[in-house]
Amino acid sequence: MTYSACPQCQSDFTYHDGSQLVCPECAHEWQEHESANQEENPIVKDANGTPLADGDTVVLIKDLKVKGSSMVIKQGTKVKGIRLQDGDHDIGCKIDGTPMNLKSEFVKKA
Repeated sequence: MTYSACPQCQSDFTYHDGSQLVCPECAHEWQEHESANQEENPIVKDANGTPLADGDTVVLIKDLKVKGSSMVIKQGTKVKGIRLQDGDHDIGCKIDGTPMNLKSEFVKKA
């Protein structure tokens, strides 16, 4: 029987030990159902720890400089219809018609 790869070091040499899975390379231990849920549906939370979902409306909690531009997006800007995505900037959206990527740590759910 093959088990899921280690979520910490991605090793394929995991084994089942009682009620949990164990990685012999990095000694990480986890529940089998935890790794499946994290891979399929990563939970994105706002600055207050509230889970976010596609289509939510969020508000910026600080001024953000736009990389490669002199533009600044002001604190309090409301962003409607967000999309959750993988990566460091885990929110995709449009602000004034311009596609942007935001970090969830700089927004709160409206």
